[in-house]
Amino acid sequence: MAIRVTVWGENIHEHTNQIVRKNYPNSMHSTIATALNRDGGIIATPVTLQDTDHGLTNSKISETDVLIWWGHIAHDQVSDTIVKRITHAVWSGMGAIFLHSAHFSKPFKSLMGAPCNLIWRNCGEKEKLWGIASGHPIAAGLPNYFELKHEEMYGEPFGVPEPLETVFISWFAGGEVFRSGLTYRRGRGKIFYFRPGDENYPTYHDVNVQRVITNAVKWVYNSSPRLEGATADCCEHRL
Repeated sequence: MAIRVTVWGENIHEHTNQIVRKNYPNSMHSTIATALNRDGGIIATPVTLQDTDHGLTNSKISETDVLIWWGHIAHDQVSDTIVKRITHAVWSGMGAIFLHSAHFSKPFKSLMGAPCNLIWRNCGEKEKLWGIASGHPIAAGLPNYFELKHEEMYGEPFGVPEPLETVFISWFAGGEVFRSGLTYRRGRGKIFYFRPGDENYPTYHDVNVQRVITNAVKWVYNSSPRLEGATADCCEHRL
């Protein structure tokens, strides 16, 4: 059975920023979904902030094995009702992948129980991503490191809980380092945070980035039936 992936996109920059339109004429979320659909074991569909229930109706969530989230300038526009729907789905077994500035999204902060703050600088500098978890499935098929010629810098300290594993560390031309690939578990759900993906650069066209996301989908996927009635409410104090 194919893994059913929902790729959530804020879908604002594509309509307001000429650079983003040039980098992603079919949108960032559709670019990610298209890359995933090249894998015969994945069926990915995009949804956006502007869709009914932000594209995440109860039926859509129930049909989603893995949710991928990209957001940036409209975190506050995401309904708290939808956030609760997402977090409950993760606790019950849905996998979740948060990309780049989704570190500050409501669903990620809810699942982390932390401020998720960091330092940043956006001047399009070189980034090297080093795989430091030898043999981890998310790093399968990748070189020891790969480069992105232009990206936004994220730097430590990163205000998140200690992860289960740190799969990637980034080094930037300005000298900063950052934990760029982190894994977590919440209840029956697996979570992966992956740093690259500023909208001003064509990062999601990079074959290594696409490989990471494809591998991550397979890692966070839970083949067991969703645990009905699971809730994060009783466990928030443990985050």
